[in-house]
Amino acid sequence: MAIVSIPTAVATSERPVKSRRFNRARLPAALALLPTALIVLVVYIGCMLWTVRLSFTSSTLLPKLDWVGFAQYSRLFMNDRFLVSAENILIFGVLFISGCLIIGFMLAVFIDQNVRAEGVFRTIFLYPYAMSFVVTGVAWQWFLNPGLGLQKLVRDMGFESFTFDWLVNQQMAIYTIVIAGLWHGAGLTMAILLAGLRGVDSELWKAARIDGIPTWRVYLSIVLPLLRPMVVTATVLLATGVVKLYDLVVAMTLGGPGIATEVPAKFVMDHLFERNNIALGTAAATVMLITVVVILAPWIYAKYVRSQGRPA
Repeated sequence: MAIVSIPTAVATSERPVKSRRFNRARLPAALALLPTALIVLVVYIGCMLWTVRLSFTSSTLLPKLDWVGFAQYSRLFMNDRFLVSAENILIFGVLFISGCLIIGFMLAVFIDQNVRAEGVFRTIFLYPYAMSFVVTGVAWQWFLNPGLGLQKLVRDMGFESFTFDWLVNQQMAIYTIVIAGLWHGAGLTMAILLAGLRGVDSELWKAARIDGIPTWRVYLSIVLPLLRPMVVTATVLLATGVVKLYDLVVAMTLGGPGIATEVPAKFVMDHLFERNNIALGTAAATVMLITVVVILAPWIYAKYVRSQGRPA
């Protein structure tokens, strides 16, 4: 019995020593991260809470600390300009996310066929994402301008009746924003899905060929379900970009013609810095914040909370 009890005592006595050593080893890293943690708490979270607080006031040019309840939110959802911006962001979001996923998947499948000059194609497809939305917007604003870009080019080639005036057409202007957004964001989706395609086991393809399954069926029924984590990640990244859409609209249309391409982020910026209506602007910003939380919450729960709760 004595022989058995000695190692047990030694093991139990070594545990606090190892834990103390482990904590001492982590102390420099914790001290190094402390300023960043304070900045996140004070600047980011503090500013978000301050924004939400101002949305319940009657602040105009300068902040006030009075309380008007949900009056600003009532005004916000009765504001035609905000309703148009909400409709535009919904149209842009659905077309942008679905289009980026489809085009990105097709580009990833194309590159995954071991094509020649693969690195060149990857660079070409991903290059637009390396550009800012401002540069993208200016480039597409010139290209789609009826008097300078595509329409003038085709007419100079002899097709005098050709018309492509979506940029100045109130009914179609929002779709020009979608086109520019697809050009900018499809490369990111391609890169994410291509990484997933490269991880698909080659034995699945061999088995599919032996069974005579068509290639398109393999992609739809086998490959896409395997790429579900990549698709979810790409969707979350694209969705957060949709909510904060601002630069592209300002560079291409300034929200026009009229308010045809107005989006919530531009609504917020205009009311904060041009219309001197801090309360209404922060109310719109709070609605955007809630939208982002609603988008991210299921993904965070599935990726971190539920996955950690699974038994090993």
